[in-house]
Parts: sequence; structure tokens; C-alpha cells
Amino acid sequence: MFTSQIARWSLEPEGEPIATRSSRLLPVRWRGQPAMLKVAEEAEERAGGVLMRWWDGCGAARVYAHAGDAILLERAESRCSLFHMAMTGSDDRATRIVCRTVATLHAARTKPLPALVPLERWFEALEPAANAQGGVFEACRNAARFLLAEPHPPAVLHGDIHHGNILDFGDRGWLAIDPKGLYGERGFDYANLLCNPELAVVTAPGRLQRQLAIVAREAQLEPRRMLRWVLAYAGLSAAWFLQSGESAQSNLTLAAIAASELSG
Repeated sequence: MFTSQIARWSLEPEGEPIATRSSRLLPVRWRGQPAMLKVAEEAEERAGGVLMRWWDGCGAARVYAHAGDAILLERAESRCSLFHMAMTGSDDRATRIVCRTVATLHAARTKPLPALVPLERWFEALEPAANAQGGVFEACRNAARFLLAEPHPPAVLHGDIHHGNILDFGDRGWLAIDPKGLYGERGFDYANLLCNPELAVVTAPGRLQRQLAIVAREAQLEPRRMLRWVLAYAGLSAAWFLQSGESAQSNLTLAAIAASELSG
């Protein structure tokens, strides 16, 4: 399926194809530079490609070329991983790196905005979960309602900030990949980081409190409001996991921790 793009951009394949739920990828060389050819198979991925072009390499991987559903991206070759960093005693450093990358993504630009999904639309999935499940889901829904009813100034959001979506690009620094393209309050992106269920330490005692303090300081966000974003996002993520038939235990545990902190 990559034949036409390889010919169009004179690419040299450099590795095996990668299949995800929403796209197909192929590591390549473009004009001697490492690149990733990505062909979107869902609208969300196409929108993410548009946002990558809008960021124009500032805080995110560069887009070298695009045509139709295909996009050719700058590719990181470093083996340094924020996930590994967070799991091997450098959790604080990893959080600071992510915060500084996200701040660059959130910075205002003068050019017109691309098409983005309002944050309110994503949180619609939390309502049926709260009605059906009750318990901590109700606390998550109430936090989301509070935040969305009295929003702070909006920004262009990545929408899927976690340790695997910020990569080491060497001299270019740590840059983002794979955005969803949302529009809303900045706290959402940082809450996503704090709720990463793939990170085994995410529910470790004291971990949320420590990383929350770092995020609040780095991003200049009010800690209790940030904690509400964590609660709201943990519930939303749990709702998605339940919809897909997967375990939501990590998110629900974190939601309970956040709710306890807010009530304390």
C-alpha cells in the first residue's frame, strides 16, 4: 500500500511496515534523512496530520511532505525513552521534559487555526458511564461539568500526551507525534500525562501528588484545578476502556486517589 508514496517522494524503505488501529506506517529514508511514512485510515488520524503541519516542526516532528491520506514525517532515531526514564528513577525529569514540550505546542500562533474537536465533545462519553456505573464515575463527571462550565482560556491541544508520544529528536530536542487535535483548556493535556495507564508507577503511593506539583509549577496551573482535570480525564479514559471491553482499573484507581485529594 506504500508503493505510490515511495515513488512520489523517492523514498528508501528502512524497516518493516507497522500496523496500528488507525494507520499504517513505514520507516524510510528521504533525501538521506530518517523519516516515517504514515497513511491514515481514520478521520482522527487525518486530522492529526493536519495539526502536525500547522505546528510546522515547532514542538512537534516536522512534516516533510503530504498528499491525500499520506504524510511523511521526521523520524526519531534515539533510543532514549521517557517511558524508560519514568520507570527507572527519573520520573520527575520525564515529567518536566513533557511539560516543556507541551508548553511549546500550546503557545499561541498568529496563523488561522486548523479544524479541531471541541473538548466538550470528547467528554460526552463520560455521561453514560456515570449514569450506568455510578460511584467514582459520578465524581469524574461532576469534575468535568465544573471545568467545562467555567473554562479557562483555550489552546490548541495535542489530545494524547503520554510518555510514548514525546520522542528524542537529538539536536532538535524532545518533540511530539500522533496528536488527536482538540481545542480547550490546557489542563487536559497535562491530565492525560498524569493518567497514563501503561505506566506501572502511575498509581504508586504519592506519585500523583509529586507529579502534580511538578506539572502545576512547570505549566503555571492552579494545583486543585489541575487535580480536577486529572479526575475528569481518568473517568473519561476509564469510560473508553469499558466501552472497548478492556480493564479500566488503573484509571479508576487514579480517579479515586484524585477524588480523595480533592476532598481532603
